[in-house]
Amino acid sequence: MNPPPPTTELRPASPPTSAKPARPATLPKSSKQRHPVFTGSATTKAPSRTRRAGHAPRPIVADALGALGGLGFGLTLALVVINETPGSLASPGGWFNAAGRLTGFLGSYLMLMMVFLIARIPWLERAVGQDQLVRWHRRIGGWPVIFIALHIVFVTLGYAKMDGVGPLKQLGIFVMHYPDVLASMVAFALLVMVGVTSYRIVRKRQSYENWWAVHLYTYLALALAFAHQVVTGAAFLHHPMSRTFWIAAWVGAALTVLAFRVSLPLIRNARYRLKVVSVTEEVSGVFSIVCSGQKLSRLAVSGGQFFQWRFLTRGLWWQAHPYSLSALPNPPYIRVTVKDLGDHSGSVARLKPGTRVFVEGPYGAFTHHARETNRVVLVGAGVGITPLRAILEDLPTTVDVTVIVRGSNAEDLIHRDEMAALVSQRGGVLHELVGSRHKVKLDAATLRRLVPSIATSDVYVCGPAAFTDHVTATAARAGVREERIHTEVFAF
Repeated sequence: MNPPPPTTELRPASPPTSAKPARPATLPKSSKQRHPVFTGSATTKAPSRTRRAGHAPRPIVADALGALGGLGFGLTLALVVINETPGSLASPGGWFNAAGRLTGFLGSYLMLMMVFLIARIPWLERAVGQDQLVRWHRRIGGWPVIFIALHIVFVTLGYAKMDGVGPLKQLGIFVMHYPDVLASMVAFALLVMVGVTSYRIVRKRQSYENWWAVHLYTYLALALAFAHQVVTGAAFLHHPMSRTFWIAAWVGAALTVLAFRVSLPLIRNARYRLKVVSVTEEVSGVFSIVCSGQKLSRLAVSGGQFFQWRFLTRGLWWQAHPYSLSALPNPPYIRVTVKDLGDHSGSVARLKPGTRVFVEGPYGAFTHHARETNRVVLVGAGVGITPLRAILEDLPTTVDVTVIVRGSNAEDLIHRDEMAALVSQRGGVLHELVGSRHKVKLDAATLRRLVPSIATSDVYVCGPAAFTDHVTATAARAGVREERIHTEVFAF
C-alpha cells in the first residue's frame, strides 16, 4: 500500500491479500525509529500479549449515585424547613435569616456535589465519561458562589435588624466576635477567585498549570468554611441528627477525594512503577513516549481511555495532564503520543530514559463499549488520531470498521503506517483526506460517499475542538443519531 503524493485527497485501503499486513513503501523518518513493540502489525514479536481488557461501564452506578445526590439535596432543604417556625419568621429579621440559612445550605451542598463530580470515582467515570462530568461541574459552577454571596447578604441584614445596627457594623461584629466567621470569609474570597478564573474568557488567557494551581484552593476554601457551618449554624444547635448528617456528607466528600484522587493512584503507581523508555518524534512536533513498568498485565484499560500523566522530573513533577493512550498496553510497555503545544506538552520531548512516571487513571467513556451497532466509523485529525488508533486495536473482530483521517499534508497523519496495518489486518477501509479543508471538504455528502452505511453506524470523532464540533454536526446531518456520535473533550 503506497502512500499518496501530497496532492492526493483520498486513499481507500484495500483488503489484505496476504498474511503479512500491507505497509507504506516509504515512511516518515521518525516512524523508522519507532519503538518495535508498537507498530500496528500483528507479526511484530512483543515481550508479552497478556493484558486485561477494560471494564465495561455500569450505567446503574451512575443512576444510583444520581439518586443519592438527589436524596441528599432533599435532606438539605429539610434541614432548613424543619427549623423555621411562624414565630421565628415573624421576629425582626426573621425572613432575612431564613433566606440566609436556605441560600447557605444550598450553596454548600452544591459545592459538595461539584467535589463529587471531579473526585475521579472510577465507576462514575466509566459510566458517564470525564468530559460529561466536567460539563456538569461547570454547569453547577457559578451557583454556589451566588448562593453563598446571598447567604452573607441575607444573614447580615437579618442580624442587623435583630440587633438594631447597620449592615456594615453587623458585618464587623460577625468577623470580630463570631467563631470561625473570619475563616469562612476567607473561604468565600477563595471561591470567588476560583470562580472568576473558571469563566471561559479568563480560562482562555491562562495556562493549564495556572488554572490547575488556582483550583487547588477550592479544597482549602471548603476546609475553612466547614467549622463555621457546624459551630454557628442555627440548624445544628439543638438538632444532633442534623449535625450528624451534615458532618457525614462533608466527611464523605473528603474521604472520596482522598480515596480516588490520592490513595488509589499511589497504590497503583507503587505497583506499576512506570519509567520512560524512549521518546520518538512521530511527525513534526508530535512525540510518542514509551514507558515500561511492572505488572502491567493487571492494568485494565480500554482503547480510547486516557490517564493523567505526571513526569517526575524538574519543572514537570507537580503538573498532571490528560493524554490518551495511542496503543493498547503491551506488557511491560505502554505508550502515549503528545503534541507540542508549547507548555507541559513541549517539555515532554526532552524527557530522558529512566525518568519516573506517575499516572492516574484510566478515565473516560470514549471506548468501544459505547457503541450500539457493529459498524464503526473512526474520524480523526491531528493528535486526535492517537486514541482512535487504540480504539481500532481494541474493537471486536466482528465489527466493520471505516477509518477517516484528516491532515493538511500526508506528514500530519500521525501513526499513519500503524493505522494502515491495523485496518488492513481486519479488512476495513481507510480514507486519508489530505489537503486544505477548503479544497478537501468533509461535509455530509462526503461522509455518505465514503461511508454509505454512515446513518446506521457508530461514529467516533477526536481532534481539535473546531474539527470535532464540525464532524459531529456533519454526522448528524448525514443521518447519524445523536446517541451514536461519540466524542471526548480534554479542554480545561
